[in-house]
Amino acid sequence: MKVNTQSVNFTADAKLIDFIQKRMDKLDLFYDKIIQSDVYLKVENTSDKENKIFEAKVSVPGDSFIVKKQCKTFEEAVDSAVASLERKIKKRKEKLRSHI
Repeated sequence: MKVNTQSVNFTADAKLIDFIQKRMDKLDLFYDKIIQSDVYLKVENTSDKENKIFEAKVSVPGDSFIVKKQCKTFEEAVDSAVASLERKIKKRKEKLRSHI
């Protein structure tokens, strides 16, 4: 799956981009018709420790899923967002199966 990663107001290192790519590739195990995904990484300028924002938009035929997570690290945010996307994709797949 093609993952378009954009970091806002900072430069993401290659390790983080590879980590995101690996995690997003796991979504192909649940639903193989994923068209593309757009990922946005943001850092908020607050005194709060949870200032890393991970936002993902996954496009599937006829629909798209958007997940936004805010955590202490990008890795933690990626893990929780991908888990949320897995649930959404499984739910959609079950709906499609029940209509056939």
